[in-house]
Amino acid sequence: PQVVYYISAYCDLVRDGKLSMGDKVNFCVPTGNFGDILAGYYAKKMGLPIKTLVCASNTNNVLTDFLKTGTYNKNRDFYTTTSPSMDILISSNLERLLYHMSGENDAMVRDLMSQLSAKGEYTVSDQLIAEIQSIFDAGYTDENSVDATIKEHFDKYKYLCDTHTAVAVKVYDEYVKNTGDDIPTVIDSTASPYKFCASVLNAITDEDISSMDEFDMVWELNRVS
Repeated sequence: PQVVYYISAYCDLVRDGKLSMGDKVNFCVPTGNFGDILAGYYAKKMGLPIKTLVCASNTNNVLTDFLKTGTYNKNRDFYTTTSPSMDILISSNLERLLYHMSGENDAMVRDLMSQLSAKGEYTVSDQLIAEIQSIFDAGYTDENSVDATIKEHFDKYKYLCDTHTAVAVKVYDEYVKNTGDDIPTVIDSTASPYKFCASVLNAITDEDISSMDEFDMVWELNRVS
């Protein structure tokens, strides 16, 4: 169902004069389970002119490592972060991408998933990871950078990011610095800052909020923003 978000966002960009119909666009997506960004891949396969899908991870950067190296390894420390929807070490939807981009080679994917189950890791062929890298890029950011990004964008633009969106914003900024690819880009904002009031408040204020309950935090976030 998330496929429609990508097409709708593209239509909005055309409507607002940010690009002309048919122009390429990038998307940067905060993801742990690879579902939302897989919807972007489906939109691209359906004809949406997507150039690059940038996968943004938090400290649990198993997807970044895979997309950079071709090796998926869940044998690593697990971190509880302020972007909990991305605190995942086994990204179940990645299996679907491997199936599609390997020419629907179900036997190969089955073997990879067996290796993941038995050893906690697998490595795809050089050809397959090259195919994936022709569409996907990736990056990750740590917790300190998440807080700094929320504050920076609130102070500079009066835009209040939630913790997941902040991961994508930071990763996108680094992507542009590293690649020079600054074509029109949509950053998928996947949650409301009001869902993570404590983390967002801590990022944008110096107040002690330890005595507040969650309802107080909602009103305080509304007041300061």
